[in-house]
Amino acid sequence: MEPWLEPLYDAEGIRAVDTWAIEDQGVPSAQLMEAAGAALAEAVAGLAPQGPVRILCGKGNNGGDGKIAARRLSELGFEVDTALLFSDEAPEDFDAWLAGSGAIVDAIFGTGFSGTPREPAAAAIAAVNRCRAPVVSCDIASGVDASSGEVAGDAVEADLTVSFHAAKLGQRIAPGKRRTGELRVVPIGIPAGAPGEPAAGTICRSVLELAPRRGPDSTKFSSGQVTIAGGSRGLTGAVRMSSSAAIRAGAGYATVAIPTDLEPVFELGQPEVMSVGCPGGDGRLVPVSVKAVLAAFERAAAGVLGPGLGRDPGSLELAREVAAAIECPLVIDADGLNAFAGRASMIASRDQPTLLTPHAGELGRLLDRESTEIDGHRLGAARDAARAAQAIVVLKGDDTIVTDGTRIAVNALSAPALATAGSGDVLSGILAALMARGLEPFAAACAGVLAHARAGRDAARRIGAAESVIATDVIDSIAAGLRPDPAVE
Repeated sequence: MEPWLEPLYDAEGIRAVDTWAIEDQGVPSAQLMEAAGAALAEAVAGLAPQGPVRILCGKGNNGGDGKIAARRLSELGFEVDTALLFSDEAPEDFDAWLAGSGAIVDAIFGTGFSGTPREPAAAAIAAVNRCRAPVVSCDIASGVDASSGEVAGDAVEADLTVSFHAAKLGQRIAPGKRRTGELRVVPIGIPAGAPGEPAAGTICRSVLELAPRRGPDSTKFSSGQVTIAGGSRGLTGAVRMSSSAAIRAGAGYATVAIPTDLEPVFELGQPEVMSVGCPGGDGRLVPVSVKAVLAAFERAAAGVLGPGLGRDPGSLELAREVAAAIECPLVIDADGLNAFAGRASMIASRDQPTLLTPHAGELGRLLDRESTEIDGHRLGAARDAARAAQAIVVLKGDDTIVTDGTRIAVNALSAPALATAGSGDVLSGILAALMARGLEPFAAACAGVLAHARAGRDAARRIGAAESVIATDVIDSIAAGLRPDPAVE
């Protein structure tokens, strides 16, 4: 696993780690459970609950952790009530039982859970979510699939999740991420060195150190050339932001291929970027533009296709034709992706690395699925698209997922300021610049996603509010985002 990824486990992987610790390393299972229950109790005590602590326990190890937490909290002087859900002791009215709680501990289901909660757990989960007391989940919020983040029915909406030994995939990927609350990973005595690979990894700041730096002998050409094709009447801002982001992210040279009749508009506002006017029709790139567009990519070390392209049938036809012929690593974004709606497998014909950067709606169109289906199955959909297109997919969101169909990386750094028009164009430019500078495509995708999130956070600090950030503010913060400085976060 790449050293700049922090391990994320799925249910099978964490089960194997537990088994190895107990059977091969001789760590008593009771010792692990005692440590887990103690960590859970400590987290609850730290909330200083004003009222009784109500603990909901399921059948397995998760329920056992909850019982130990109950004992520990009682020893600390807290009033504690425990409900064993799958027994005759389960309350008949969970709302009444939870009323007046100072805190609630969710120890119903563990990391082995998948599917839809059945009764009485479903009723208990619904009541927990109606109660206003702070909720602490044991290892994972009950109802969340630890391997995918999927939620098939009700799931606990935790304020804090205490995860044991390592984070789980389902805690980092939506919709499970939204049920996790604050994630606190605690050691419970499992030795280091467990065999096997984690299922995925959280992108760490050290990935930003991989990009080659400019030296005294660097030139604008050796620093990496990026070409961006797109733009249409009313949408020249997209290529402007993408190209600005590329040079801010370290590309030494950027060229934009745009319709000839829009070239004067572009050049007035973008003095650092070269432009190539491509013959077309009424402010659009169309099939007659193909030769000129491909000529603009001849010297590119990496490129971007799609920002501001528009959805005119001729423009989408052009995108399909040039994508197959561009002979450099390529980021396909925005309407470049829409050109392949229902045709993801066509992208697999490219013989150079390809990065696809969809949001849920664009990925839905690419796979011919509803966006709601993508939202509920983000990891599976991203992997399906990566395999169909033989590409690296960057599925954008608060939990941006990067996958080539096998490797999986997740961005855990939240950046609400990026929820603004144009931020995707900025990301595409950053990704292309990092590839042009010589970074391997999967690493470039991960570094670019993290730098983009960090730039969004920096912009929010500078402007004063995430809601007031616009995409050009994010461009101005790219340098901060690329610096592996913890102060930026």
